[in-house]
Amino acid sequence: MLQSSLLGTADGIRHAFFTREGGVSGGIYSSLNGGIGSKDEPAHVQENRSRMAAQVGVTPDRLLALYQIHSPDVVVVEDAWSLDQRPRADAMVTRRPGLALGIATADCGPLLFADAEAGVIGAAHAGWGGAFAGVAEATVDAMVAQGAERSRITAALGPMIRQQNYEVGAEFVEKFVAANKNNERFFAAGARDGHAQFDLPGYIVDRLTRAGVTQIDDLGLCTYADSERFYSYRRSCHRAEPDYGRLVSAIALNR
Repeated sequence: MLQSSLLGTADGIRHAFFTREGGVSGGIYSSLNGGIGSKDEPAHVQENRSRMAAQVGVTPDRLLALYQIHSPDVVVVEDAWSLDQRPRADAMVTRRPGLALGIATADCGPLLFADAEAGVIGAAHAGWGGAFAGVAEATVDAMVAQGAERSRITAALGPMIRQQNYEVGAEFVEKFVAANKNNERFFAAGARDGHAQFDLPGYIVDRLTRAGVTQIDDLGLCTYADSERFYSYRRSCHRAEPDYGRLVSAIALNR
């Protein structure tokens, strides 16, 4: 697993950006696939998630998951829920110790948040759709409503697809620039005519900064480029594979 140097110093908080290493799944899911919605053997996914839960100091039933829908919707967590009852949303925040907030990704951005002094944590799934809709800001707002202060919030960006591997079409660029002309800076010329390369982490950092978050740690790792450590939806599509594994990023209060 990988950790943020900023979150790693926060008292009473455990976190992890899990790689694909260290699990029991085989084939295209090798090996630490946490994807509840994947076509992997459910028993393998369950064992993998149990191993992840242990790493962040909770029991398997307290490693929570969402039914992610690329939205700005945030859930305030008061207690654990079963995997088959997971809410449709893309972010969670809590003040409750002993619960791990888990986000599944395979190119989208996993974001972990903490205000250690207030004892408030958050986790968000930020693909381009969620980031564009404001999931990062909505998570920060929800944390503030639970007692966090913007100036104390630390946000960590885990492995996600990076600009050199994120080709998008002209209509994608137009959508972002129409929303804010300054978004032009998140696009570089593409290798193909009519295409551009999108800087998803740069865009997320900009949205966080404008939301008042100043302590931001980007691990700087690309899911597409590193097939040994990370699953990638886009790489799987390019290889014509039938499915893909999901990485899990999790954070928990252990007080």
